[in-house]
Amino acid sequence: MGAKQQGADATHERWLVMPRTLSFVLNGEAVLLMKRAPHRRVFPDQYNGLGGHIERDEDPASGALREIEEESGLKVHSLRLRSIHNIDAGQQTGILLFVYTAISESRAIKGESTEGRLEWVEKGRINELDLVEDLPQLLPKILQMNDDEPPMNVHVSYDKSDRIKLRFRGDL
Repeated sequence: MGAKQQGADATHERWLVMPRTLSFVLNGEAVLLMKRAPHRRVFPDQYNGLGGHIERDEDPASGALREIEEESGLKVHSLRLRSIHNIDAGQQTGILLFVYTAISESRAIKGESTEGRLEWVEKGRINELDLVEDLPQLLPKILQMNDDEPPMNVHVSYDKSDRIKLRFRGDL
């Protein structure tokens, strides 16, 4: 099948998404999180994993590995796809988010960047932090997954009061 047969130009009245990755790097009982800088437009002063946009010439896993290395300086292994999210924030386009875990043998990370400050957080302390709004529901599920489990499928939307709604595949 040629490129023209893929139908990528058939965008009229179609749901379009921006592909992104989000990764949680593990080392023992700790998870690497970033406290986003206060000047950031998205999630200022909140804790999240590492990630960003997938580049045009990347697959999701390559994008996740690139973002981890760019943001932390870490070389990781055992990258596992844990969930795929279709995020509808009420805009013309949405976000297709690929969520991964990976393992690092080292806790030696880069210093603070313009994006925020990295911190190794013990798993038992995670809920004490000001997390991005979906992480209190999502992160415990991800951290409990076995290596052979298939990724979760999640639809994310917002109600009339702008509260997040996560529907996991079993809830649909």
